[in-house]
Amino acid sequence: MEVSLTEEQIERYSRQIVLPQIGGKGQKQLLKAKVFVVGAGGLGSIAAMYLAAAGVGKLGIIDFDRVDLSNLHRQLLHHTHDIGRQKVVSAAEAIADINTDVEVVPYPYQLTTDNIMDIIADYDVIVDGTDNFPTRYLMNDACVLARKPNVHGSVLSFEGTVTLFLPDNGCYRCLFPTPPPPGVVPTCAEAGVLGILPGIIGLIQATETIKFILGIGHSLAGRLLVFDALAMEFHELKWRRNPACPVCGDNPTITQLLTNYEYTCAVPISSH
Repeated sequence: MEVSLTEEQIERYSRQIVLPQIGGKGQKQLLKAKVFVVGAGGLGSIAAMYLAAAGVGKLGIIDFDRVDLSNLHRQLLHHTHDIGRQKVVSAAEAIADINTDVEVVPYPYQLTTDNIMDIIADYDVIVDGTDNFPTRYLMNDACVLARKPNVHGSVLSFEGTVTLFLPDNGCYRCLFPTPPPPGVVPTCAEAGVLGILPGIIGLIQATETIKFILGIGHSLAGRLLVFDALAMEFHELKWRRNPACPVCGDNPTITQLLTNYEYTCAVPISSH
């Protein structure tokens, strides 16, 4: 049964509905869409804010962490009075203030091999807001096995990257077959991050998610967009599916989730 937009929704989304690429039909698609955001940190909080404002009907957000003072210069879903609270609780309340159309499903625990497949089964698109390799590879493998699109973003210092992994079109392991050795790539806590940077990358992730839901535009599938904040330059690197990829290749060796993502990558699971 086709659901009509209410007068309030027509007014709320009027600047989107007037776009010929979206219209009322597209707005209804957004309201029916279900997006799972991994991490309520810098990337996840910005992506979630704009997906909610755009009218994405269901947002699942997973994060086991609590709000810390050092988060607030970049994680804009959270505020000073939220310090010490669970991030998913803070995020759900902030999104409710942005748009009551949106159903937020909070997951206040760690994403693991045991729960990820059951969780992502209910969502149309997965947004990667993590800053560590165990979750990144876990998410990638789960998305390939479940045939879910994965909107990947990462930030460090003054540089960020975004791409889109689609079923049968390549994955994170096509770019990076194995995690780097422990200690080679610093975390944001170790190297720092310009607070504005996750906002820029998170906004692009939200844009790619909305474009995918609506089936419009030219996506970042097959293109890694790289942003250098100091130079104020964007450039892109073309990439393609690797036939020898261990998870999405012609003869995959990873046909089910591994049991040792944390051990293999040797860093704790967290978000930007």
